[in-house]
Amino acid sequence: MTDPEKLAAARAALEELGVTVADLAAEPAATVVPTVAEYLPRVLGAAGPGARRTYGSYWARMAEAWGTRRLTEILASDVEALQREVRANALVRRNGRDGRHAGEHLIAAARAFFLRAIADGYIDRDKSPAHLVAKPRRLPSCRRALKALELEQIHLVARTTGNDVVLDALMLRLHTETACRRGGALKLRLMDLDTHRGLVRLREKGETVRWQPISLDLATRLAEHAQVRGGAIPTDSVLRYRNGSALTSRRYDNLWHRIGVQLPWVAAQGISTHWLRHTTLTWIERHFGYGIARAYAGHTDSQGAATTTYIKADLQAVAGALAAMTGQPHPLAG
Repeated sequence: MTDPEKLAAARAALEELGVTVADLAAEPAATVVPTVAEYLPRVLGAAGPGARRTYGSYWARMAEAWGTRRLTEILASDVEALQREVRANALVRRNGRDGRHAGEHLIAAARAFFLRAIADGYIDRDKSPAHLVAKPRRLPSCRRALKALELEQIHLVARTTGNDVVLDALMLRLHTETACRRGGALKLRLMDLDTHRGLVRLREKGETVRWQPISLDLATRLAEHAQVRGGAIPTDSVLRYRNGSALTSRRYDNLWHRIGVQLPWVAAQGISTHWLRHTTLTWIERHFGYGIARAYAGHTDSQGAATTTYIKADLQAVAGALAAMTGQPHPLAG
């Protein structure tokens, strides 16, 4: 039998909380699962600039195909069908693989999209349709180290053709000496340049930051280039157009197109800036070993054999390798 005093105490407690007995009996409101189109802005807002650049077009394609459907209504077969469609309609490029990369990127984009939905509690961890579709195995890259004569021809075309040979020559020399990526060169600021010690601070993918040795001659020329073209405050870009605006990735596209016109083998093989990275790192590895090549590349991942934990090189070793490659002494070389 219910104790009247306990029942009265319970009612008083409910009144104080502003809760009725009917509220306790009511079913909790179900979470409304958004549609793909409704959820996409949230995914874009949470993604970093690199993810938006890499996956943005694929997320837009997903919204176009499934926009009115809720997240829980997308099936693995839908993801696989869209993957095949994207692969079939991929742009034909000289270095393409019949759309294989486009299909691989679609799966990666879909996985990133549904991982956000899992984190937000809209779908269960084991219900992601993108993770139920196998990601295509990445094929080995066709990139290789350029031969000395090939590299010389590329630099010669850059220095003797085009409407800004000074900028083009500096771009290629910077990539050849440092093996940096496009992003590292585009983000280079005056505060990242140490002309006295022959160093540049590279900020590249994965938010990695490192000081990389360069020849004193290149350091001086970069500083002079920035100054002549309006670089004044520490946050100003080093590489700049004639009008003073900062370098953009479009310059790279135009440069390699022009080189490809002059050197047909460059166009036929789809050679790009990243081939310079392969060239430099291959030379460093052949002459100075894996540890110094790994440090030269700025690799910080721990994947691979456990031995890689102990195979490390310091800045002085990297500077010594640079000095040997360029034939110019470096103040940090041991």
